[in-house]
Amino acid sequence: MPVNRALSLLATSLLIVLANPSALRAIDFQPPSAEELKMTGDPKAPGAPAIILFRELDRDDYGLSTYEDEYVRIKILTEEGRKYADVQIPYWKGHLKISKFHARTIKPDGSIVNFDGKPFDKTIVKARGVKILAKTFTMPEVSVGSIIEYSYRNEFDADYVFDSHWIVSEDLFTRNARFSLKPASSFHLMVRWNLLPPGTEPVRTKQDIHLEVSNIPAFQTEDYMPPENEMKARVDFAYSRSLEKDSDKFWKEFGKGCDHWLEVYIDKRKAMEQALTEIVSSSDSAEVKLRKIYARVQQLRNVSYAKDKTEQEEKRDKDKWPKNVEELWKLQHGTSVQLNWLFLSLVRTAGMEASDVWVPDRSSYFFDPKLMDGSRLDSDVVLVRVNGQDLYLDPGAPFVSFGMLPWSEAGVSGFKVEKDGGSWVKTTLPNSSQSLVDRKAQLTLSDSGDLEGKLTVTFTGLECSRRRAEERFADDPARKKFLEDEVKEWISGSSEIELVSPPDWKSSSDSMVAVFSLKVPGWASAAGRHSFLPVGLFCATEKHLFEHTDRVHPIYFTFPFARVDDVTIELPPGWQVGNVPPPQKSDRGLAVYTSQATREKGALKLHRTLNLDATLLAVSNYPAVRHFFQEVRTMDEQQVSLQPPDANANN
Repeated sequence: MPVNRALSLLATSLLIVLANPSALRAIDFQPPSAEELKMTGDPKAPGAPAIILFRELDRDDYGLSTYEDEYVRIKILTEEGRKYADVQIPYWKGHLKISKFHARTIKPDGSIVNFDGKPFDKTIVKARGVKILAKTFTMPEVSVGSIIEYSYRNEFDADYVFDSHWIVSEDLFTRNARFSLKPASSFHLMVRWNLLPPGTEPVRTKQDIHLEVSNIPAFQTEDYMPPENEMKARVDFAYSRSLEKDSDKFWKEFGKGCDHWLEVYIDKRKAMEQALTEIVSSSDSAEVKLRKIYARVQQLRNVSYAKDKTEQEEKRDKDKWPKNVEELWKLQHGTSVQLNWLFLSLVRTAGMEASDVWVPDRSSYFFDPKLMDGSRLDSDVVLVRVNGQDLYLDPGAPFVSFGMLPWSEAGVSGFKVEKDGGSWVKTTLPNSSQSLVDRKAQLTLSDSGDLEGKLTVTFTGLECSRRRAEERFADDPARKKFLEDEVKEWISGSSEIELVSPPDWKSSSDSMVAVFSLKVPGWASAAGRHSFLPVGLFCATEKHLFEHTDRVHPIYFTFPFARVDDVTIELPPGWQVGNVPPPQKSDRGLAVYTSQATREKGALKLHRTLNLDATLLAVSNYPAVRHFFQEVRTMDEQQVSLQPPDANANN
């Protein structure tokens, strides 16, 4: 988020003082060639539904503002390729403003249809575990043989000069692409690249850095893969005032700068002692004090998580940013980093050992300290030593309960700030049992095989905080639909779901509970004198997982998780449970599955668990992961036989 990143730059004393920019030229549309209009395919991308004929990205970090112009030209080759008329421009919410937007369709006969609408925001689900925010729009009158092209300007926050990339790979095969960057003039620039074609690398001149590439394969998106941009061919740029080339020495300098600015901000002991009298009691234990301070800081207004604001509102809020913890306590608001610094100051004043730790966000990229870019440590957490135990805490992150971190900050390398520079530490990652989706269903089976009743779902740990954070700006109807759609995804076939008791969306408690009415038509199927019912009711999301034989990317689960299902099914009068499958278990160490079906008087009980204690697994582990989920599917498909009354009489 821009607030965190700006404060990270403050902590490293990187102040943006750049020269006035020269006007960046707009990228003009290009007239189509006869070859482009006639082409029906490309031998280097056989069977491709569409290809990128040309792409250009010109970025300017030189001036007071940071922006880039992008131009894309796509040839539609098949009926399937017409889906690319729905254009998606990925972005990070709050960091991007699109301007100078133009788009048009060139029909196969060369005639032109201009697009006169505007892009709108949308969350795109590209695969299981892969979601992006995108500006989307639909091109007009697109048919097989059409060329679509669009250009736009990305206007970034000023501090985004410190987050510069060229993403070279696209979802479509790229014939030709050209990239350029005008670097910021006041900083040392480090350039690194990943997965570029052999023999291809950026070229640096006095004015800019540029790159030309050809025949870039289409990027393959897979279920549960690492962040998409991390896996793509790309060039990364890192800015720094330091000319230090030794990584260890660079980070020592970074830590000293952070410590200086931190101490300036939090050194208000008298004010903190007064604040503590309003929060804790002298008789409280150290842990009780810590919990009370955490809860009180989370009650303050967090401006980092406010809704989208106008430029005037952003400027007004920045003008009112508290300059130290004393001002923050008086104003009762601050950014997420400022709230963490207040928490740190209060905890130290209460007599506990505590340190500030700068951490990366692993939701878009994986952090590499060799890049020596302090801005990529764009969030911070507080490390507290209490009762001989280290706790990583982030009260500046809303909806996160005491003892937890947001998933993107958990299990990452962070830099602990100290006067002599600091050291690398690793934040804790909760095990699967601490991030649980617990589903309890009390259902009745009808004579026709329909299931109907109540479903109570409890989300705990990261499963809870993640949903609250994702839906924080949604209204009640949108949140209701979000949960109902999720439950429908758990069940194979048709189902009727209604949220009858919504959860508490605003709390930072460790759990949230949602109650639904549920109906699943035809869940039990008749076969002769018996009916059969599968033991897995809420397992549809695992049913088609990892079906492909081959794997391109590593497997990446954002955090360990668990699923526990307890389903009680009351049978119709006179019905009896016939045969039940034996208890099932698959234990692969990091992945464990169990299921059991048992008879009770007039009812059937189904119990299922799935625990996954893994995050990042190499491609070499894919056969074992795939085999485990194949076993899960097989065991979930086992059947319980039921005997209706007429079958009992005949027997």
